[in-house]
Formats: sequence, C-alpha cells, structure tokens
Amino acid sequence: MKRRALLGLLSIGIGLGGLAYGIHARADARDLGLAQQEARRLSDAFVAVSEKASPFVVRIDVVAKSDAPAQGFPFSLGAQESPVQRGNGSGVVFTSDGAILTNNHVVEHAIDISVVFRDGRSLPARLIGRDPGTDLAVIKVDATNLTPARFADSAASRVGEWVVAIGAPFGLSYTVTTGVVSAKDRGGIGMNLVEDYLQTDASINPGNSGGPLCNLNGDVLGINTMILGRASGIGFAVPSSLAQKVAGQLLKQGYVQRAHLGVGIQDLTPDLAAALHVSPPQGALVTNVADGSPAAQATLRAGDVLVEVGGKSVRDSHELMREVIAHEVGESVEIAYLRSGKRSTAKAVLAARPEPIVTVPAPSTGLGGGSMGLALRDLNFREAAQLGLAAKAIAVITAVMPGSPADKAAVQPGDIVMEVDGQTEPTSEAVVRAAADGQLLLRLRRKTGVFYAALKAR
Repeated sequence: MKRRALLGLLSIGIGLGGLAYGIHARADARDLGLAQQEARRLSDAFVAVSEKASPFVVRIDVVAKSDAPAQGFPFSLGAQESPVQRGNGSGVVFTSDGAILTNNHVVEHAIDISVVFRDGRSLPARLIGRDPGTDLAVIKVDATNLTPARFADSAASRVGEWVVAIGAPFGLSYTVTTGVVSAKDRGGIGMNLVEDYLQTDASINPGNSGGPLCNLNGDVLGINTMILGRASGIGFAVPSSLAQKVAGQLLKQGYVQRAHLGVGIQDLTPDLAAALHVSPPQGALVTNVADGSPAAQATLRAGDVLVEVGGKSVRDSHELMREVIAHEVGESVEIAYLRSGKRSTAKAVLAARPEPIVTVPAPSTGLGGGSMGLALRDLNFREAAQLGLAAKAIAVITAVMPGSPADKAAVQPGDIVMEVDGQTEPTSEAVVRAAADGQLLLRLRRKTGVFYAALKAR
C-alpha cells in the first residue's frame, strides 16, 4: 500500500516537473518570438527610413583645380595625372525646385558640380552660397516637383535614440548606416567657427559629408559633417535647427548674417569662479568689450559673468555663442550677468557679426555673349561697409572661366570693381552694360592693392 502511494507521488512529481518544463519552454519560445517581432519591427523601421529618404538624398560629384587644398576636399576618386581632381560628397534636397543643402568643404573649391539622384538622373548644379562658419553650403539644380526633406526638431532629439546616416561614402551611392545619438551640443573641437554638433556612432566616412542624419520617422535631425579620426566610430552632424537657418539665409541672400554681442569670452575655472564670487561656477566670463558693440551699449564690461541670454541659462562660452546666434540680427534680448557676485540684467540689441566676404564661384555664362568669361554680383551694404566703401551696391567678381579673357588678364574671384570704363564704383549691371561693346577696362581692388585689367572679347 505504501509502495503504491510512493509510486503515485513520484508520478505526480514527474508530471508536475514535466508540466513546469513545458511551461518554461513555452515561455522561452514566447519570449524569443516577442524578441524576433521587436527585431523585425526595428528592421522594418530602418527600411522605411531608407525608402522615405531616397528621393531627397543625393550624391554630389565635384571637379576642382588640381592645386585646390587637399585638406577638406571631399573623398577623392583616385590620384590622376590631370590638371583637375575629382571627388564626391552628399546632399539633402530641401526645396521642391532644386535647392540642396551640403557641406561647404564639399563644394568650396569646385569648378564643376553635378548632382546624382537615387533614380540615376544626373543634373548640373550651381553654387548659391557658402558658410565656412558652420561648414554648410547651398547648391541648386534646375528641376521641379522634387521631394524635399522634412526636418525634425534637433533640440527635441534624445541621447541614445536610433538614427540613420545616409550618403555616398567612398563614392558608394546611397549607403545606409545606423547608430544612436551619442551626445548633443558638442563644441570645442576647433574645426569651425560655430560648433554645436550632434554626435553619433552611426558609421560616417569620407563622402558622407553633407548627407542626412535621420530619425526613425525619416526626418532630418542633422547634416553629417565630419568624423573624429579615421575608423574612430565617432561622427558629428550640424543640428537641423542650425542647418535650416543657415540654408534659408544662403538661399535667400547668398550669405549668412549671425548675431553677436561684441564680447571676448572664456570659460570659468573653479579658481576664477571663486575669485569672482560665482557659485556654482558656470557662465561665460567677459574678457573684453568692443567699442560701440551691443555689449558696450548695454553697459557690459570685462569681468562680468554672463549667465542667461533671452531667458535661457548658459553654462559656458560655447552655450553663450549658441544662444546668441539663435536670435536674429537687430533683435533685442535680455542678458543676465553677475558683477561682483550680484546678479543684474541688461537689454542688448544684437548686431551682425563682422565676417569676411565669401565669394561664390558660380558657373558663369559670362558677359557680352559669354566672351569675357566672368560673373559678378553686387556687394551688400554690410560687405561694402567692412571694406570701407561708401557705395551700397558695387560689383564683385564671383567667378572666372579658365582660359577666358578675364583669366588671361589675371582677374580673380573676390576682386572688387572700383571702376569700369571710367565709371567709378559700378554695379554689376553697369559692368554688364559696359561689356556690350566687347571691351572692358577695369580698375580692380584685391585686398589692399589696386590695379587695372583690360579685357577684349574673343
């Protein structure tokens, strides 16, 4: 009797054990199935981003003179015994009529630019404007009904979120890599005037420059710009908020105006903070104030510690610059600062930051039926004032065709036309009219020197 009872209990135990094993096995299978479903969903998200971005991501092929600086030139397609060098980068279509955002270093030295779309179309492009300060540029193709990118709010991006980088690394068109946003607000790298990068571990290589860093909605979070060393796994993208602002100004006026206060600044060290009675040690220390600057008019002075701009706190000099340039030229903003340990506020009307003129060597149809081989535009008021010129509109050479009469006369992009056929400080329109007879006598200013050039149509 006892033996039968023991056998019965043993069989119950074995049955329960088998049941438990079955339950665990089914649970493991269910967990594996759920994991596979999640993996497939993530995979499908990457595929969807790739498909959504395909109409607005382009490869940019460039040709530059062989003496163009190698540093910063886009990925080279191989050494060639040729007076030109070829390379490529990437770009993002941002208007339906053909405006494309890319990096300045992709097109800076280009004498010929072509854009290749995912569907295989190749179109010539012209340079609209460059901004070395952010390493951004805008080019344009003659096209209609293109699909423009949609830009995400980069300020709302989260460290750790998935991102997709798309471009043409090493000339390999439409390459997709994935990673995460590794960090935000990166600066102090020392490559550009304005540094406020998204950092990512998505694989970025030469040729990716100018391509998009997209979120999982397929919206552009940033413009891929540079890598930290080769094969480091660390890349940087200009955030969409800054990229959109720069692109809009370049497309509208061909140059960028940035707001500034007119102060020299440095970061606080713990010793400086203690000496200045700043606790906690954060803010930007003013080292000097330019005469007549917005800061001077707001009665700021050396030794002040700037802690807020327009209601937003700043921890260091990098954040101060970012918050200032987020505002428009001419805008009045409130500045909070510490002086002798006491907090005060002042209103400052932001002015345009003095920056050198960036010439645009756009492809030229030339003057006088294309025979002179040069192109021009008018300086704006700010540019003329920087050069000490009274005229609001005065012609500047923007491109010279190799082998043309202008090239043979040693005319260069950036030369200011001080006089044409006896007319002083002419506009570009006046130069075009003067070229109608097939001859030009130009008095040109280059840096601090002035010289004459005689051009005759071929």
